[in-house]
Formats: sequence, C-alpha cells, structure tokens
Amino acid sequence: MFAGIDFGTTNSAIGLLGSSGEVRVVSHPHAAGLSDTLRSILAFDRQHCDADGRSLPLVGHQAIAAYLEGDGECRLLQSFKSYLTSRIFNSATIFSRTYTLEQMIALVVERLRQAAESAGGAAVRRVVAGRPVRFVAEDGKIEDDYALARLRQAFALAGIDEVEFEYEPIAAAYYYERGLDRDQTVLVADFGGGTSDFSLVRLGPGRARLNRPEDAIIGTGGVGLAGDSFDRRIVECGIAEFFGKNTSFRSGNKVLPVPDWLYGKFSRWHHIAFLGTGSTLRMLRDIQRHADHPERIEDLLTLIEHNLGYHLYRAVEAVKLALSGAESTTFAFDYDSIRIERGITRAEFENWIAPDLAKIEDCVETLLQTTQTPVTRIDRVFLTGGSSLVPAVRQIFARRFGEDRLSGGGEFVSVASGLAYRAEEIFAAG
Repeated sequence: MFAGIDFGTTNSAIGLLGSSGEVRVVSHPHAAGLSDTLRSILAFDRQHCDADGRSLPLVGHQAIAAYLEGDGECRLLQSFKSYLTSRIFNSATIFSRTYTLEQMIALVVERLRQAAESAGGAAVRRVVAGRPVRFVAEDGKIEDDYALARLRQAFALAGIDEVEFEYEPIAAAYYYERGLDRDQTVLVADFGGGTSDFSLVRLGPGRARLNRPEDAIIGTGGVGLAGDSFDRRIVECGIAEFFGKNTSFRSGNKVLPVPDWLYGKFSRWHHIAFLGTGSTLRMLRDIQRHADHPERIEDLLTLIEHNLGYHLYRAVEAVKLALSGAESTTFAFDYDSIRIERGITRAEFENWIAPDLAKIEDCVETLLQTTQTPVTRIDRVFLTGGSSLVPAVRQIFARRFGEDRLSGGGEFVSVASGLAYRAEEIFAAG
C-alpha cells in the first residue's frame, strides 16, 4: 500500500494506492456525513481534558464542532502551514501548555495516518508528501530548506518513518495523467489556500519510457497567494469598515484614524485572537469612547472577546463560493449583538482581487518565458484546487490559452491522489 499526504493550509487529505491500481482517498466523518478532506485545524477547550486536567487537542471536524458548540472558551488554530517559513513563530501556549509548530502540524498528519491505517488495514510509515513550489516568507525571502526541515520533523513526530516530498502541481499532474491515452504537454495550475503553484509537464504513455520521472518536468513556478488572499481582500475591502476601519476618533485636540495595524490582524481570521490582549482591548475601549462610529468599534470588540473570527470567515467563504456561480450575493453576519448585511457583486470582488490575479498571471507568463515554451506547445491546461473555481482565475487561462484547452477536476483530492501514484514510483523502485 502506497500513501500520499497533502497537508494543506486549509484542508488536508491522504490517498492510498493498493493492488487495484487506483487511488482511494480516505474519508473523514463529520456532522453532515463523510468528507474526502480533513480541515487543517485544531481546537483546545476546557470540555476535553485528560486525567490531569490538561486540554486535549481536537483535530479537523471535531475541532470545528467543539468551537461551534462550546461556551466560548475554545482556542481555534488554523493555517499553521503558512508559518513554516517564519523564524519568529515557533510555538503557541494554550491553557498553560506549549505546542511547537511542528507538534501542531504533527497532530493533523497523525490523524490522517490513523484514518488511513483504519481504512487500509496496514501501517502507514512511508509517504510522499506535497509541498509548494516555493516556500516564501512574508518578506519575500525563499525559505525552502528551513520550511522543509520543519515539515520533515513534523511528519516524524506523527509516526512517519520515511517521507519524500513532491511539488504539489506535479502531484496534480500525476492525477490528471491517469485519463490520458496519448502524450500531452500540460500546464498544471494548483490553487490551494496559501499558494498558487504551476508546472509544465510532459504526460502520457511516453513518460514511462523516460530514464527518470523528473525528466518529464519542463519547469515549475509558484506565488505565495491563493484562496486565503482572496478572503482577505473581501474582508479588507468590503467588511472591515463595519468594524471600524477608516473610522476616526478624537485624542485631545487631534482627530486620528483608528490604527490600521489592527486591521492587518483582522484580515487574517486566525490572527484575530492575537488582538485579545489586555493592552489592545483597553486601547479599543478608549478609542470607542471618542470615536465617530462607536458602534463599529463595539462590534470589533465583540468579535474579539466572543472569539467570532471563525464565524466571520465562514461568512466570507460563503460569499466567495456564491460569487463563483452568481453575479451578486449578500454577505450576512448575525452573531451575538453584531448584525451586518452587505451586497457584494462579482465585479466588486474581481476588482478587489485584481492585484492577486495580476501576480498569478505574471507567474504563469514567467514560467512560459523561462522554459521558452510558446503557448502553441501547450496541449492542455489542468486547473485544480478550490480557487480554480473562481471565474476570474479561470479567465486568466481562457484568455491566454483558449477555453477549449482548459480542463479541471479533483479540486480537493487531485494532489493527494497524485502523491500516492508518485509514492508507488519512488518506493516500489527502491
């Protein structure tokens, strides 16, 4: 049995390849049934403790359920993959217990491993795991070696004895290749939560005749933005004003704007909890007393103090999803004392994400130029990952290559499936 693990910023999955020659993606139970993906999320609360009273980590759908059903004293952690490049963020202390970043990742990977072992009936100790083409830090510095070392340690903590890494868009290419009966030059575009990654690959029956599998790779590229970036744009441009962004307050004889750094945290829902410090809350209460719109600051305080960040971003994700199929939708948020409704059109959304779309398009163009690959040589463009469903993303490739050359599928499982196929190549040969 060969296993491939796609540990993602938002969702994770594990694929198993057995004697049938086809990959089975392991399902995970949740309130609505079964899901092919496990949310890359942890929760800690006072209701789930060990014999010593220490909070036990909850993973995936269990974490979300604990957060939604709890009494508010629940710490929710997500998107920790995005910290792999950070030399500052090493650990978090939750209810007096410290977890390193590697331990947090290991909790998710271990749950994937355990689910696979239950489904496949055999130990999973060797895997091929996905990785973005570039691990890019917030300052733009490439941190591949540092991030991979941390990721390797996390997999070891999760009980994985041997791990090989493969580019996520290459794994998606293996998934796409299963349906080919002739050779093609394919541009694979994989849009995750944190990165958009691309590969130019020669796929099809002829690849088996190559001396090495990697000889089929013409080139790779990537940019450190994707679905999470689109969510942030919705918050920054369409939602933050309801929570005091651009509001002024009086300080002595001066009229000052509410500090913009607050909304840098606010635009990343998993950073909202960092605003809950005593000093920040006291500052906001003082600002509220002298603000032009004190009710907006009150809503920001309620959001922070009642730990509503996840609820906010679920509403934001619903907007993004709705705009993939409709020209307009309504952002609606109704929790505790906060009541917000705002109509949002697809045109507005596309205008907000235009800078991100431009960077994605530039990355694709750079890949074509550096590999000296004319558009006419591309037989197919395979789009996968959740944000490939955003119409404006698809239009980048439709304009450049033509709608008739685009295909898609396996938006949330293509990488895990392809990694399992790659695991067979690596470990069977070894």
